[in-house]
Amino acid sequence: MAISRYAALLLACLSGVTLAAQSNRMTGNETVDLWQLFQEAQDADPRIMAALAKKRSGAWNEREAFGQLLPQMVATSSFNRTASEIEPTRSYYNGERYSIGLSQVLYDPKIWHNYRRFAALATQQQAEYESALEQANVDLVERYFASLAAEDERDLVIAELHATQRNLDRVQSLFKRQLAMVTDVLEISARVDALKAARIYVDNEVTISREVLAEVVGRPISERLQRIRQEAHFTLPPQDREYWVQAALKSNPALQARKKAVDAAEASVRQARAGHLPTVSLNLTAQRSDIGYENSLAPRTDTYVASIGVQLPLYSGGSISAREASMHEQLMAAEHDHEIARRQVVRETRAAYYSAEASLSRIAASRTARASAEKSRLAAERAFELGVMNAVDVLNNIQEEYRVRRDLLKSQYEFIMSTLVLRRWSGTLIDEDIRKANDWLVANGEQWPAQLVMRSAHDNAHE
Repeated sequence: MAISRYAALLLACLSGVTLAAQSNRMTGNETVDLWQLFQEAQDADPRIMAALAKKRSGAWNEREAFGQLLPQMVATSSFNRTASEIEPTRSYYNGERYSIGLSQVLYDPKIWHNYRRFAALATQQQAEYESALEQANVDLVERYFASLAAEDERDLVIAELHATQRNLDRVQSLFKRQLAMVTDVLEISARVDALKAARIYVDNEVTISREVLAEVVGRPISERLQRIRQEAHFTLPPQDREYWVQAALKSNPALQARKKAVDAAEASVRQARAGHLPTVSLNLTAQRSDIGYENSLAPRTDTYVASIGVQLPLYSGGSISAREASMHEQLMAAEHDHEIARRQVVRETRAAYYSAEASLSRIAASRTARASAEKSRLAAERAFELGVMNAVDVLNNIQEEYRVRRDLLKSQYEFIMSTLVLRRWSGTLIDEDIRKANDWLVANGEQWPAQLVMRSAHDNAHE
């Protein structure tokens, strides 16, 4: 009884913990980071699952083609009941026949090149799976930071709306005492209305970005997303641009897939050309039967046959030549597709490296601009207190500070994406790269200083 009571208590506690966790998730008290969503997407993204199924199918197709090169064994049997009439008598008798045959291809270039073709196709599908996996991982990261960017824009609009509304209240109060101009009231009122409309739009963008992220994870994303830590340190990879280009030409899985497609097309050409060549096979047969000619009754006989068969095609109506020409054209198409992929890989790798360089420079410039914008806002607020600057100019400085902060975060997102895209195109993207990107995130990362803007506006309103 004591054990049962203890087990029931333990089960109740575990249930309570589970319900509390679910409640926290539903109320948005939990946070989720990039690495957690990455792990979930590995088993939930249908693109990854489809590519994996194709890879496995290609491996089985290769094994099927290889099986045609191995010995083929067939066993047959038949049981007969025969009624024979030879005037003036009729007789009935049973007959049995058993046989087992083994055949082995000695020379058949069509079967050999067919196996080579499916082996190349299996390797191609393996490379396509790796390419799809890398692309899905990069896509997840892109959607994660796109959702963060949408939340940044929403926080910007909300903070600016609060600040603008408080300044509008203050200017209206001053206008009633004839201490402010009507143009300031009208302009700030128009800004408030525009920001209210913008808030509806950005709220919708946040919802859509969450849905886009949920599409690859396979569940609704109700938790708060972890954000980039303040003053995160970013550096370029130590290798130069051409190193990444050469690595991409060597290791990019999409390019490797196109190369294997060329190999498969070459094997198809050889297979079609082999239609003109002879085939040689070895056949071994053992048979036991008591069935004679036209199912006549015969004494039991055991027969053993070993034969070598040679088949030489002489004329097939031109179909073999036509197939060879068709396969040759497909080979040309595969080679052109490979060249297209090669040029794309070079272009995308260089573009990712350039983007990472530019983003890193923008991060440094945006951090300097953020400090300047904050000083400018403080100076504008002080000038407003002294009566040498109007409320609209103060709002312009506040808006500029938020724009700089938004650009800083955007530059950070772009740098992280560019480095991951660089590794994706170079074929060196691994799970550890996603974990390193996740190390830049914390539960309480860099946020919009909405409290700062609201406090300054509140202080102005009570002077």
